[in-house]
Amino acid sequence: MEEGDQVGTKVSMATLKAFNLCVLELGRLARDHRSTRFIEDGLQAFRSLVPFASAWWGEMSVSGVNIPPKSWMHGRIDLPESFAVEWHKGADADSFSHDTLSKPGTVVRDSGYDDLDEGVSAFARRHDLFHAMCITFELPESGLMFFVCLYRGQHECAFEQDAAGLFSAFCDHLLQLWRFQVQDMIRVDTGNGASDFGVARMDGSLLYIGAALGVAIQRELPQWDGSTLPPEVIVQLAKAPCVMRLGRCALTLSPNGEHVILSLETLSRGVMLAPRERTAAMLFAAGHSYKEIAKILALSPATVRTYLRNCYVQLGVKSKVELGSALRSPSANPLAKSG
Repeated sequence: MEEGDQVGTKVSMATLKAFNLCVLELGRLARDHRSTRFIEDGLQAFRSLVPFASAWWGEMSVSGVNIPPKSWMHGRIDLPESFAVEWHKGADADSFSHDTLSKPGTVVRDSGYDDLDEGVSAFARRHDLFHAMCITFELPESGLMFFVCLYRGQHECAFEQDAAGLFSAFCDHLLQLWRFQVQDMIRVDTGNGASDFGVARMDGSLLYIGAALGVAIQRELPQWDGSTLPPEVIVQLAKAPCVMRLGRCALTLSPNGEHVILSLETLSRGVMLAPRERTAAMLFAAGHSYKEIAKILALSPATVRTYLRNCYVQLGVKSKVELGSALRSPSANPLAKSG
């Protein structure tokens, strides 16, 4: 074996070992953090293998005719809080974004400012995004794309092919572990007839959101720009389990450890339960007593008893078991206007 081949083998083995350590660290983070800071900390671990100046990731809708791409949930490393809002202003002219969204599973790299739209170029210069490397994956269950993008500044070297290969393999692991965590959390709610889901931390920052839920929120609250839930929803998180109106839909909030699961349900024209009635019924079916429900919802036991009596009558049930089944039934979907 030639000396050059021996050196190349040593370098490859060293890189493979470093990559394996990154993947092992990613698995540890997935177990220990339970999604709280999983993606951010995972990318920080990868940073030691493939250095980058800044990063951005999240869920994005695919662009269409006269419809620019939109980021519904995003996180960032060494980029300002306003980054996503600024990007959205020129998203339709961002050819790099369009390119990556049209090639799922493929690492796309680019360098320079000169070939960019004037507004996109100014945005890239402002944040020193001279070299970019991005990969997107389809998320069929959400109707969105998952993306991870790394950046280097003008005075740094471009991302090479070897780095692109490592990036692709690492993001495969990152996406799989993240999806498993999200699916584990929303599995407890999959029997309640919900049409879409989201997962949020108690501060309102999103870990996952489906396209239908994102559209429903933005329809009622047009100024919402993703990443963090609107204040109107955040104030309800500490009250979970509860139900809130969202236009013609209802949003059921269910606690799950340090997170809250958001379940979107279309309001039925049939059975009509007010959100507070349904919340009381959910708690009662879960085993809470009148007094416990009254304390949770800040109501009197008599009011709780009235709510439950209404639920039994409207749903046509005669026992706690039947009540639980009716609440989970997609055909019943017992949600309606409050008050």
